[in-house]
Amino acid sequence: MDAKLTSGSQNPLLVAPIPTTLIKMTLPMILAMIMLMTFGLVDTFFVGMLGTDQLAAISFTFPITFTLISLNIGISIGTSAVVGRSLGEGKLDQAKALATSALMLSTYIVMAFAALGYWQTDRIFAWLGASESLMPYIRGYMHTWFLASVFLALPMVGNAVLRGAGDTKTPSYIMAMGGAINAVLDPLLIFGIGPFPALGIQGAAIATLISWLCGCSYILYLLAKKRQLIESRPLSMQQFLITVRPILKIGLPAAGANMLTPLSNAVLTATVAGFGAEAVAAWGVGGRLESLACIVVLAMSMSLPPFISQNYGAGQFERVKGAYKIATAFVMGWQLIIAMLMWLLAPVIAGIFSTEPEVARLIRLFLAIVPLGYGLQGVIVLTNSSFNALHHPMHALGMSIIRLFICFLPLSIVGSIWFGLSGLFWGGVGANLCAAMVAAVWFTHRLQQTASSHAQLSAAK
Repeated sequence: MDAKLTSGSQNPLLVAPIPTTLIKMTLPMILAMIMLMTFGLVDTFFVGMLGTDQLAAISFTFPITFTLISLNIGISIGTSAVVGRSLGEGKLDQAKALATSALMLSTYIVMAFAALGYWQTDRIFAWLGASESLMPYIRGYMHTWFLASVFLALPMVGNAVLRGAGDTKTPSYIMAMGGAINAVLDPLLIFGIGPFPALGIQGAAIATLISWLCGCSYILYLLAKKRQLIESRPLSMQQFLITVRPILKIGLPAAGANMLTPLSNAVLTATVAGFGAEAVAAWGVGGRLESLACIVVLAMSMSLPPFISQNYGAGQFERVKGAYKIATAFVMGWQLIIAMLMWLLAPVIAGIFSTEPEVARLIRLFLAIVPLGYGLQGVIVLTNSSFNALHHPMHALGMSIIRLFICFLPLSIVGSIWFGLSGLFWGGVGANLCAAMVAAVWFTHRLQQTASSHAQLSAAK
């Protein structure tokens, strides 16, 4: 969607039927998220063929890699919200400056965190419970991954600019391209097929680096030249400091909320490590499968905010309310179907990812319990993304704290103490149930308050 069509009566986000609009925006994002998740699943699949130690090593990396990814997600959420609202208000030049500022911000932040992670790799993973025997594999993967991370930041934030403008198709193509490149390069670089060297677990990271570099190059060309949604050169420091504030206002709490997830996962990974390397390997596989199983939720968490942001900017709160109800009702029903399928296919899935009987048994246990909470988790995810789209990031952060630290971690850890791994899994399901009920009530109440405040301001003018 061109920038010139993102405001006014021609904008379908503001006038088209809600279900139709959400479907058109979400379907491309489902494809995009499927391809994006292949990064992790393909890496896990091929690395698992190297052995249990390598599979355990890459499982230990998930909380750290997701922490840095969460920083980018937070900035992307802030970017989509402020760009979407500016376009909804018809302020196209402001949206362009905000988009440029967001790209600069993501580059600065990721470079700083990646440098710290590279320098402290051994200390970080020792804290997570990784044994010394796994450290060579972890270093081989993470040192390359940290170097590649800046090439992930720019496409993620650039895609958020496009989504804020109502374009979800192009980001899906870019992520699909990256996933395809990674899937092709993984076996070549891990096992040394043809002229390629056998690099083992490091080969998976190099494949990821190359795929991200390709996506980075294309998104910058698209935004700067073809769509002209960003400035052709970096902003001056004065411009940057002014335009970055509204992004940080939403992006920092959003990043904080997203970083709480890998933090809690790190605690749970350390808890799972007490049950042995087989349990960690199964936990890592389950985490990757969870991302794929929740693909529709993740896609809607990217397509719903631009819709809400632009209608918020236009003062159309009934459309916001309708979109939230439709989205949350749909994900509950959809994820119930997914949970049933995962339970039925658990033996097949476990056999694909591991030939070791104990690892396969624990994967089956994960798939029999954890997916029951995915629909409830989807309600929480969509509520948080909707809070951010309404420019209420602290509510989203508060919701994440309630879910993870009041519900998820306590119930999971207590469950693991009383009933082992199955208790940990059931604790997570119960936590999602409690948090989802809080999320739905909280958002509905806050939306009514926001609409009332907007009506009063409009009347005063």
